Amino acid sequence: MGDPAGIGPEITVQSVTESDVLDGCRIIVTGTEACLKRAAEICQTQLSFNLCRQVTDMTDEALTLNLLPVHCPSLHDTTFGTVSRSAGETAYQCIKVATELALQGHVDALATTPINKESLKAAGISHIGHTEILADLTDCPNPLTLFQVNTLKVFFLSRHMSLKAACDYITDRRLIDCSQQAIKALQQLGVQNPRLAIAALNPHGGEQGLFGSEEIMAIKPAVQQLQKDGFNVFGPLPADSVFHQALQGRYDAVLSLYHDQGHIATKMVDFEKTISITCGLPFLRTSVDHGTAFDIAGQGIASPVSMIEAIKLAAKYAREMKTLC
Repeated sequence: MGDPAGIGPEITVQSVTESDVLDGCRIIVTGTEACLKRAAEICQTQLSFNLCRQVTDMTDEALTLNLLPVHCPSLHDTTFGTVSRSAGETAYQCIKVATELALQGHVDALATTPINKESLKAAGISHIGHTEILADLTDCPNPLTLFQVNTLKVFFLSRHMSLKAACDYITDRRLIDCSQQAIKALQQLGVQNPRLAIAALNPHGGEQGLFGSEEIMAIKPAVQQLQKDGFNVFGPLPADSVFHQALQGRYDAVLSLYHDQGHIATKMVDFEKTISITCGLPFLRTSVDHGTAFDIAGQGIASPVSMIEAIKLAAKYAREMKTLC
């Protein structure tokens, strides 16, 4: 259910009653009964709660939320829109329990709601986001982030680091490793012979060194090596056009070199329907790509569109991956 002080519980209770969501999957929620019942009241959603001790206790009754209660610390100091230790601890425990279900094979995929980095820090959690937490809980050191919106898929070479650090992070070896990981992920998602484009860092692709040397020193050598190894990799391609070209179908995915390069490109296509997928874990994980929205939490006005899309995409790819296996 995400951070109890944010909109996670609200978009959760709204999503689990959507008929087009339930047509494709069965949902069980990890969270606290009190928070989710409060969210249902705020959103004026008529929900019954089925408390489950295990996944096999789920029911398919209409307007029923299957809840696996998470034993969390007292939330007495948690109010909407505020950072707190107890909120961070609760959010972390919800993720941990859900991860255990996935690792044990009781669920096919996770779809996660937003958490707050400051609340995690207040709770003494050393990781700054879902991806880092999941990497630690699954002992997978290098998960890869994929954004999907409509037909556009975007991978990220780097995530949460400063722009200066992200530029310094670009090496031919990292580009080769990340590209191979991206191609493998695309194949697992059902894309045959993936075509991967690597975005340039500098304006106009660097103009042969006039606007920077990263393309010459790192990106071109990586692309040449990947092509030599038989991969359909192209680049460096100017970032002001490559995302549009991929959206039009020229490429199956783009490798973005830093956080905002790919975020801006995808969210300008459709902000609410941009979904994050974490590749390289032992299970499939999707997520909304927006924050806890502390400014509107508790008001019942948060849109569940992104959550609905995250669940539907998780179900879609979970089915496709089973078919491929």
